[in-house]
Amino acid sequence: MKVMKFDLDTEKIDALIQLAIQEDIGDGDITTGSLIPDSLIAEGPFIAKESGVIAGLPVVEYFFSKLDKGVSLKRDVKDGTFVKNGENIASIKGSAKTLLSGERIALNFLQRLSGIATLTAQFVERIKPLKTHIMDTRKTIPGWRYLEKYAVTMGGGVNHRMGLYDQVLIKDNHLDILKVETGLKPVSTSSFHSSIIEEAVSTLRQQIKKGILVEVETRTLEEVSSALKAGVDIILFDNMNIAQLEEAVKMVKNWKPFKGRHKPLTEASGNITMENVRLVAQTGVDRISVGAITHSAKALDISLEISRE
Repeated sequence: MKVMKFDLDTEKIDALIQLAIQEDIGDGDITTGSLIPDSLIAEGPFIAKESGVIAGLPVVEYFFSKLDKGVSLKRDVKDGTFVKNGENIASIKGSAKTLLSGERIALNFLQRLSGIATLTAQFVERIKPLKTHIMDTRKTIPGWRYLEKYAVTMGGGVNHRMGLYDQVLIKDNHLDILKVETGLKPVSTSSFHSSIIEEAVSTLRQQIKKGILVEVETRTLEEVSSALKAGVDIILFDNMNIAQLEEAVKMVKNWKPFKGRHKPLTEASGNITMENVRLVAQTGVDRISVGAITHSAKALDISLEISRE
């Protein structure tokens, strides 16, 4: 699996930037507007107050350009760089009014994204030198997904699907609803899921565009077997214990695909923590999806110290 880091497309965050400006500055910063002369120029460094991986400097630069084209940002490090406590990240110069009014928004973006990059990097480091990849999920703040997934790549992680529109993922809820729709009443949910997986995949293949990946969520070895027979691209092992994961990975590795099909990638998910992620990776799964790297990342402590030129 190819690991990719994408270059930030500022057009994709323009609406979010405008929302942040309206939310915080609105019709104008009444404190700064009343106290600070228009002609005053200020400058200052962004300083890491704790060690971590930086992400979001292009966002900060783009944000300030929306407020004032005269503001300049000099980056001391690139996104994806690990910095130590006390290290300068960047320096900014421009209208004192602009810097004071934009300080909090800039830090909100930089601290949040750097926190995600830092936590991702910690998970990645935890499983080295194993070849398993750490992936994100859709557990993101509404409106922030593009940026949060960008931050994941800066921390060395890999993006899962961006949304519901770019990859198929058949989850247990889909199968449960199909169970109701068809009126079937099997002895066990697992048995039903196994019987319907192949039919669901076949139906999807007839409707989706060629090249769209098909992934299916499995909870039992019986379901893994059905997913293999269905010829999916990725099999997700959800909330399996280590013994089940080892057996599931072995099943996939020993699988001999039918003509025209290929062995699927394997993915583990469900309650992945810093304490158990290495054990999960050691089972041989290709990738591990971790919701925590976005929904539970702690903001990295960063300050902006503004002073007169």
